[in-house]
Amino acid sequence: MRYVCLIYENHAETAKIMETEGDKIMAEYFTFTSDIKNSGHYKAGEALHPTATATTLRIRGGKLQTTDGPFAETKEQLGGFYLIDAKDLNEAIQIASRIPGCRLGSVEIRPVVDFSQQAHK
Repeated sequence: MRYVCLIYENHAETAKIMETEGDKIMAEYFTFTSDIKNSGHYKAGEALHPTATATTLRIRGGKLQTTDGPFAETKEQLGGFYLIDAKDLNEAIQIASRIPGCRLGSVEIRPVVDFSQQAHK
């Protein structure tokens, strides 16, 4: 089963930590990514630019509205993700708990819907 691991962090706090520990943390991310690629769990993953670069879209009354920035103000923002393959939630938790972002913020694990399986029901 595929799971997405959403990495949330407080960008201001993370920026401070990265000033002093950035190389160490990035090395941990590269090692983690290499490990899950080698184990066959890795499907995809990307880091995201800060929320200040986001554009939020809404259609209201048939008209497209765009807003600079994220949908809502929050303490933690989505900073990146991994898409992994795991046999179950327990294995996904074991894998995701090694993401360095767990120590800096939080990681949300969500199963991915397989619509090809839905079509057969």
